[in-house]
Amino acid sequence: MDQRERLDYLVERFKEDSGEYRDLKTPSDPENKRRILRSLMNIRMPKYIDHAVLAVQDEYLQERSRENGVVVTEDIPTVADEGSHHKYGNVISIWQGDITRLAVDAIVNAANSQMLGCFVPMHTCIDNCIHTYAGIQLRAECKRQMDLLRERFGSDYEQPTAVPMLTEGYNLPAKHVIHIVGPIVQYRLTPDLEKDLADCYWNTLDMCEENGLKTVAFCCISTGVFSFPNKRAAKIAVETVSSWLTDHPDRIERVIFNVFKDEDREHYEHELF
Repeated sequence: MDQRERLDYLVERFKEDSGEYRDLKTPSDPENKRRILRSLMNIRMPKYIDHAVLAVQDEYLQERSRENGVVVTEDIPTVADEGSHHKYGNVISIWQGDITRLAVDAIVNAANSQMLGCFVPMHTCIDNCIHTYAGIQLRAECKRQMDLLRERFGSDYEQPTAVPMLTEGYNLPAKHVIHIVGPIVQYRLTPDLEKDLADCYWNTLDMCEENGLKTVAFCCISTGVFSFPNKRAAKIAVETVSSWLTDHPDRIERVIFNVFKDEDREHYEHELF
């Protein structure tokens, strides 16, 4: 199959799999077909699907990844390369773009407490993007891990803030995904919420060390719908990562602060230059 044939095949198979949208009219143009496929993947609960469908999905997503352009750490300058005199400038990078393009040991996903990804079709949050380009196996693995935790802690268990979960990366260029629930700012920023955010970064790096992961890309945890102030979040991120690197010398080769908005890039540059 070529990529167009894979897309046609997957749209029809995921329509059948959904049941509810089995008779959905399929648009003729590739862009809208891709939107339909992503939407069907987004809303799909983790359950069995034929291995032949998974194989085509994997081929399709891996080709999409190549089309989008895979970015390796060697292509990303450190802040020291760009003139920073920060103590860990040779370890830290700022990179603006789509985190699903990064070929690192782990990318960090800003997850919710259910840990199953975003179910809103075509939503632009990082959780949705990561699950979309990893493939439906990622949601299935998250469910398996949550089922085990609920066997241990009870059926109402939800993942606590700042407790990371490690999964495979599946069809992402990244080898792994570290899912973490950031603090939610509902009314005003408090010291406890600031500590929770710092713990997100610290605990993620601990998980990297424990699993031999040497390169990690952090998203801007909690600064989206969780409403953590962007400037303060960047300061906490840089300070926490710097403190961790001081306590754990030579354990991590590269920490990438992945930003999407110009505003966040400016905040990280302010902290590192």
